[in-house]
Amino acid sequence: MARHIELNPSPHLTIGVVGEPGERVFYLQGGRGEQTISLVIEKEQAASLAINFDALLHELEEKYPSPAASPPKEDTVMRDMRLREPLQALFRVGNMGLGYNEDTDQVVLVAYELVDEEADEEPNVVSYWVTREQVRLLIAHTENIVRKGRFFDPGVQFVPKRNGHVG
Repeated sequence: MARHIELNPSPHLTIGVVGEPGERVFYLQGGRGEQTISLVIEKEQAASLAINFDALLHELEEKYPSPAASPPKEDTVMRDMRLREPLQALFRVGNMGLGYNEDTDQVVLVAYELVDEEADEEPNVVSYWVTREQVRLLIAHTENIVRKGRFFDPGVQFVPKRNGHVG
């Protein structure tokens, strides 16, 4: 039986990597208090998430403008974007979705487990509820992480290895 873990709110949300370029493992990680949920994602998913979060923030600013530049509460936004230990992935992510709750002014990132479609099993799901400020921090952080590895263009299907060697 599939389970759904809901972290609402999730003061900690980050993307991080372990390993050297070309062999890196990307993690999506969020948590609240002592509860930390880590998931394995692909580099392409990390890059796509940053792009989609950015588009969502622009849409939200048009439909639901943020209150006049009130500084975020320090206890609601963690600025430490490092992965927390111990790093044990709950599952590998297949699909992700984004949403917004106007009443609470929160963005939700919903991650679905990658499951074998032929196995006819329901995926586990994790929902991370965060603030717009957390999303802004995550976008910049994720773009920086993705740039540190091999060349990546989300519009190109095949990308040759470029691990710092000039050919």
